[in-house]
Amino acid sequence: MFQNLVKSSDSCGYTFSLLFLSASISCLLTVSMEENQIPPSQEMQSLSVNSSDPNSNPASSSSSSFQLTAEERFRIVRSVGEECIQEDELFNLLSKKPQPICYDGFEPSGRMHIAQGVMKTINVNQLTSAGCKVKIWIADWFAQLNNKMGGDLKKIQTVGRYFIEIWKAVGMDLEGDKVEFLWSSEEINSRASEYWPLVMDIARRNKLPRIMRCVQIMGRSEQDELSAAQILYPCMQCADIFFLKADICQLGMDQRKVNVLAREYCDDIKRKNKPIILSHHMLPGLQQGHEKMSKSDPSSSIFMEDEEAEVNVKIKKAYCPPNIVEGNPCLDYIKYIIFPWFNEFKVERSAEHGGEKIFKSFEEVVTEYKSGELHPGDLKPAIARALNKILQPVRDHFNNDANAKDLLKRVKGYRVTR
Repeated sequence: MFQNLVKSSDSCGYTFSLLFLSASISCLLTVSMEENQIPPSQEMQSLSVNSSDPNSNPASSSSSSFQLTAEERFRIVRSVGEECIQEDELFNLLSKKPQPICYDGFEPSGRMHIAQGVMKTINVNQLTSAGCKVKIWIADWFAQLNNKMGGDLKKIQTVGRYFIEIWKAVGMDLEGDKVEFLWSSEEINSRASEYWPLVMDIARRNKLPRIMRCVQIMGRSEQDELSAAQILYPCMQCADIFFLKADICQLGMDQRKVNVLAREYCDDIKRKNKPIILSHHMLPGLQQGHEKMSKSDPSSSIFMEDEEAEVNVKIKKAYCPPNIVEGNPCLDYIKYIIFPWFNEFKVERSAEHGGEKIFKSFEEVVTEYKSGELHPGDLKPAIARALNKILQPVRDHFNNDANAKDLLKRVKGYRVTR
């Protein structure tokens, strides 16, 4: 049952120059201290990170994780990942450590879509319900390295604060210290003597072709023309895992390669306890062939503050061929958002078309959809109703809270760059 890590090896290439790294690091530190860029901690002081009512939505985590057995904790945590490397290590960790550290991170790079908002909330609440502590790395420096928001750190940090407002509104369980938001620029500056030698050691031990295979984590390919900063990025993200003392890397499947790099680094330095990789599913875009939801095509993405009518139109136009399950994004929404949130899927239709039906499992939906008993014309409105119910508290928050409303206005006014 357990999957084995296949360690990749490089037969060619060359190590990074320490001189290049030192120069790059110096540039980063200089940029971060520019006078016109306000430290995120100062602007964050006005944000109240109050916990949401655990009863406000079914995705909220429970406070009774201490009553769970190791087997129950394993089942909950494992359910978050589409893939886990290694399951035996995960079970052993949950058996011995009351509060494992789970690392997740994001580049503040524009408006938040439903995969970043709702799916992340579901996953975080599952992890904390099983007793994990989740460290969410607000990767502002990384977004700058990757030229997001034109490399403007002040804009990037505004987007980061907007993200936090969304997670508060949608129902991420922030009670106590179960979830911690950490700004990369602030944390790295405060512990620079610990961070940069680690980055340099990771770079020194890896050939350039090995690092180039990790550029997928930035939404890039090995064929792209990359800046020196973007080549530095994978070494830094690998270092983050150890810097944050993470037991579990809980990121998307698109981040898998750098997480594997971290396990390989443990082999290089003879470290016994390797980070466990728990990679979650990537929600596809709504149009045919869009394997990953992208902000670059608004018609294929649902944003967290989209109005009800916008959600209805986007779902109505979504790719959803009758009787076809594979590659059908509408069914992905049901499986990865609606069922985890509501534990059911409700379809309202006229009596002549089968009447109202409440599905209690995703397998039931698949069976009826394949047979043709459930038609796209009934499926789509049901999806839109469920999503709008989830998103309404977010809309209310951004309409009624002056700070949140201002953040959204500013983010919408920014030009998204790659």
